[in-house]
Amino acid sequence: MTPLRRRMIEDLRIRGLSQCTIDTYVGAVERFARYFDRSPAQLGKEEVRAFQVHLACKRHVSTGTLNVYVSALRFLYTVTLGKDWEMRAIPYARTPRKLPTVLSQDEVLRLFAAIVNLKHRAIVMTTYAGALRASEVASLRIADIDSVRMLIHVRQGKGAKDRLVPLSPALLERLRDYYRAYRPRYWLFPGQDGERHINSRSIHRTLARTATAVLGRSVHPHLLRHSAATHMLEAGVNIRVVQGFLGHRWLSTTDRYSHVSREQITATKSPRST
Repeated sequence: MTPLRRRMIEDLRIRGLSQCTIDTYVGAVERFARYFDRSPAQLGKEEVRAFQVHLACKRHVSTGTLNVYVSALRFLYTVTLGKDWEMRAIPYARTPRKLPTVLSQDEVLRLFAAIVNLKHRAIVMTTYAGALRASEVASLRIADIDSVRMLIHVRQGKGAKDRLVPLSPALLERLRDYYRAYRPRYWLFPGQDGERHINSRSIHRTLARTATAVLGRSVHPHLLRHSAATHMLEAGVNIRVVQGFLGHRWLSTTDRYSHVSREQITATKSPRST
């Protein structure tokens, strides 16, 4: 490990960023350095710009991916290398505001019914019922399931924040069926070695494989989260409550689900044509 790489990792850890974010940022900087075959310490604003052009115009990466590189390079140069650069030297790409894709409740039920494996079904149901991110489901501990208060304790979610989400009776029954069959010891969903929790990529693969066979399209865990949020709004749950369940910092982030809620749309009268 180079001294620069070690220092950047230390700087990221000092700021309390998650291991997933650390790996993402370090990987982005590594690909930047490999593109020029030189240490980032020997590169400057022109090389950063050239790399952004390469990503946007030649590789045609998404704006989300491009902005990950921007965040990583901003951190490297302004924090780890201490460059006195204006942030405009490494601009973010403008992110288009798209409405989230959601599943209908019928599609969600069909997806659940098609999963035979008890562990896989418990994982997918927990993802949806708790409106959780894949990383949050993967890192759940047995102790995080509070069957007395009927709550799930999500620890250190995005932004290093804890939160509580409701535990439905139906999900509790499925989790009990799963527990009796698998007897996990510490992690609710352990990986193959039993010592570490399941990898979030495994959740992605399981869900995508099942959804393609049952629904004819790929489904990722975040789509289940989108669907759960939309279905809560359709059921009349207050948007502030939904915001808390999802762990959103800004209400505007949660409000986008109201734009795909069937109940919200159909409740609005169309203007009469004249």
